[in-house]
Amino acid sequence: MELPRYAEVDLSTGEIKDYPISRDCFECYLGGKALAARILYDVLPPGVAPLSPENVLIINTGPLTGTGAPSSGRFNVTTKNVLTGGIASSNCGGALGARLRRAGYEGLIIRGRAASPSFIEVVDGQIRIRDASDLWGLNTEETRLRFGREYGTLVIGPAGENQVRYACAVSGERVIGRCGVGAVMGSKNLKAVVAAGKKKIPLAEPEAFREFSRRWVKLLQAHTSTGEILPRYGTANFVRKMNDAGILPTRNYQRGKFEEADRISGEYLAEKHLVRNSGCPGCPIRCERRVMLGDKEVKGPEYETLGMLGSNLENSDLEMIKAWNHQADLLGLDTISLGSILGFAMELQERGIKDFGLRFGETAGIAEVINKITYREGEYSDLADGVKALADKYGGREFAIHSKGLELAAYDPRKAVGMGLGYATANRGGCHLNGGYLVFLEALGPLFIDALTDKGKPALAVLFQNGMEAISAAGSCLFTSFTLVPDLIYKMNPGGAALKLLGKSMIGSRFLLERTGGLLPYLLPFNSLYLFPHAQAVRLATGIKMTTGKFLQLGERSFNMERVFNIREGINGTEDSLPRRLTDEAMDPARSDSKVDLSAMLPLYYKIRGWDKAGQPTTNKLRQLQIVV
Repeated sequence: MELPRYAEVDLSTGEIKDYPISRDCFECYLGGKALAARILYDVLPPGVAPLSPENVLIINTGPLTGTGAPSSGRFNVTTKNVLTGGIASSNCGGALGARLRRAGYEGLIIRGRAASPSFIEVVDGQIRIRDASDLWGLNTEETRLRFGREYGTLVIGPAGENQVRYACAVSGERVIGRCGVGAVMGSKNLKAVVAAGKKKIPLAEPEAFREFSRRWVKLLQAHTSTGEILPRYGTANFVRKMNDAGILPTRNYQRGKFEEADRISGEYLAEKHLVRNSGCPGCPIRCERRVMLGDKEVKGPEYETLGMLGSNLENSDLEMIKAWNHQADLLGLDTISLGSILGFAMELQERGIKDFGLRFGETAGIAEVINKITYREGEYSDLADGVKALADKYGGREFAIHSKGLELAAYDPRKAVGMGLGYATANRGGCHLNGGYLVFLEALGPLFIDALTDKGKPALAVLFQNGMEAISAAGSCLFTSFTLVPDLIYKMNPGGAALKLLGKSMIGSRFLLERTGGLLPYLLPFNSLYLFPHAQAVRLATGIKMTTGKFLQLGERSFNMERVFNIREGINGTEDSLPRRLTDEAMDPARSDSKVDLSAMLPLYYKIRGWDKAGQPTTNKLRQLQIVV
């Protein structure tokens, strides 16, 4: 078994040295966000400010990254979260991950602050810190194009340089979007990380791995979700479904339905704007939209952007959304947080609290405001610090839509209460993915469970969170999880009795999940192409004795490791919360349960997790998961 190679790079001193990963650590955490959480806990002292030189930035891959497994061109960035003060992890499908491995490294641990603008170059096993003075001030596209096509790149734009707290980093045209990773890079005077090389990525059983990967590709291509819907519409396909379910955020989450949702839907985008679809390197799903902006072909908006810069602002102008999305990518801004801050500022104006010149339904001037946020001009610098900071300064905390400081994604959880539980318990803050994405069962379908009941939601949230953690640690795209719902179900009558019975049975299965979570490694001692194929792929790639049960336990270990980091940094169960708009104001006046009752779900969630009543992992749970702190 070849162990992953990591290097420490100190930008302050210029020192570069290997960081050894033991076999036990590799087998426990694999890579990606799981291994990065372990490393961050070990190397970062408690209480370090996110934008200080002492903060650590970890860029790393999973064991499937760049191997030829389908949808495995992923890499991860972990650091201390600029918006929450807890852990930050963000995942991306750009080319850097595979190129970093071909350059001879699975991960970089970056600390310190360069005296002047710099970039890190990794080529054929050699790491160098280079001068980036001529790159400083360029947008992300201009910066990327300065490097040759042989390089995988991760770059920041002016927003990162000016330490906008929700600045992103960009790899190709894919985005490390959340938690202010771009601001951390900017605080270190780090403009870019680039990698190139010719190393062959090792595989424990190469022939068996390639054959299994071929079968996995065929599964993805034949499945309705990953072979038809996502290639045709991308994530924009979610707009109509979320609007129909009352989940599409509208007017800063005042409502969950937008009357003009059809004009920003995936179907409308495909009919009127789509040039072609594209995808990340080595991905058969190809969910990216390519659209025209003037005479230039650019990346089209994802669902989150359509929701946050569309319905959330009461804007149905798809041309404007395309333009703002491209502008945000060039400047290096997270479109989820950007849309949330604009919507919150609009409601501040509506209530007569503070006027930034922003109005619901008005698009004029927003592009200029986005530039002013990026360069922190005047009072617009306040909008660069996130929704929580803006509410702390001006008021409106009850309708400042965030959890732990990170703005929520484009799903109003009052009509999907399991999603609300996920937002509240997600380690990086208001994240739909780290939260478990129960909206998949509550609104997206084709298999549906009761969206408003709290029954079963704690158990399902734990299961989904653990699964997503494990997939990310492996280096795979989360869309590969969509095939866990058999394709037969996609072809069943959507309103039929059989599907309704299946949905009810999932809620009924909560008793099993509530009582046997810790036994999963023993209850699932096998691998299957149809149930987390990632486990078998990891086994064939690394030689680790991985089963489906052990794979899910890996995800549980990852989630708990992140939780332990947050608790050390002072973020505990009291912050497993949502703003009062979502917990106290029913979405539907006729349904008092159309709000998120965390008090009904958190105690059982903690119990299933093996945490105490304060939301802290118990000694027994940490011992069971082999987490040493």
